[in-house]
Amino acid sequence: MRNILILMALMGSVAFGAESPGAHSNNSNYANDRAEIENLQARYLFALDFNDGETYASVFAPDGVLDWAGGITIGRTNIVKETQKMKDTFAKGGKYIANPRLRHFITNNVIEIKGERAYGRAYWLELFNDVPEGAEPVVRAYGHSEDEYKKVDGRWLWARRKIFNEMMSSRLAPEKNPASALGR
Repeated sequence: MRNILILMALMGSVAFGAESPGAHSNNSNYANDRAEIENLQARYLFALDFNDGETYASVFAPDGVLDWAGGITIGRTNIVKETQKMKDTFAKGGKYIANPRLRHFITNNVIEIKGERAYGRAYWLELFNDVPEGAEPVVRAYGHSEDEYKKVDGRWLWARRKIFNEMMSSRLAPEKNPASALGR
């Protein structure tokens, strides 16, 4: 129950969004742009959790960069290939159930929009259901991302996504507040 309450508290923060006072002062389309970026994030997460490599890669610009625990991957074609590696990693049979599932979440978005470019910082977490029958899912990993977006043919896409993972010593976040650089 404790894990579920923590998750609910984290997800509740999505509704209130964390943002800096100056993040949108000169952008009359800020709400629409922000909604499009949050929709992009949701499509990305569903594609990740359902092993849909084509959709996953489609949220990146053609020259987009994915910087994650598996390395740095550039371009949609390479990102699709990278999702196969992710699928192979995540598809290994579980200890308690044959087909364990992951569900990822993005929360506490700080988004700064400057014309056709946007910059974001957000927390992420990963739930895992390979637990004994009747047990609650566990938070298996968490961290934050530092994101750059750009409009391509009128659509917001990731130009660069750098993912920090607090469960891996090689991917720990720096000590400085990552959102402090935005909204100034």
